[in-house]
Amino acid sequence: MRRLCEDVVERLPAMQHIRMAEVAVCFAQARKAVRHGLHATLTPLRFEGGAVTQRRARRTYAIQRVFDETGREMLYVLKFYLPRFLDTSFEEKLTTVFHELWHISPEFNGDLRRHHGRCYAHTHSQKEYDAEMARMWREWLALSPPEHLFDFMRYRFSDLEAIHGNIFGLKLPHPKLLPIIDH
Repeated sequence: MRRLCEDVVERLPAMQHIRMAEVAVCFAQARKAVRHGLHATLTPLRFEGGAVTQRRARRTYAIQRVFDETGREMLYVLKFYLPRFLDTSFEEKLTTVFHELWHISPEFNGDLRRHHGRCYAHTHSQKEYDAEMARMWREWLALSPPEHLFDFMRYRFSDLEAIHGNIFGLKLPHPKLLPIIDH
């Protein structure tokens, strides 16, 4: 998944603001074996505008920091829910990947991309948002990325498991909102 995302951000000008070295790519086990529900999430590790703290009511909060094995701080956590994500169609998988990457702020400051209006995450229509993501992945495929980067997404989870055995990846707990003690 990381290599696929790295190729996307390298090839598509609209995604070149993303620094994948600062995005933790991981998976979680879907709690129920049903088709509906989360397929993937993007968790920003900063508040609006890239702020490291936020005041809510009478308390100040920070988001738990996440570091990779080299000590580099992550600004986002991109998580895929298995087997649910892999049990969708090839087209749905690509739309999901692009959907989550597009949530990353153009400033790459740890915040989300914010659209106008009260539905700031997906605009007024998630259906239109996903149609735009489908247009973007088709544009990416037209640039002839190496097939080995996305071929695995043509398979369901059980097929990949039968071919390769166990599926391995990074698992991270969801970052916590931490109260800051004001003095």
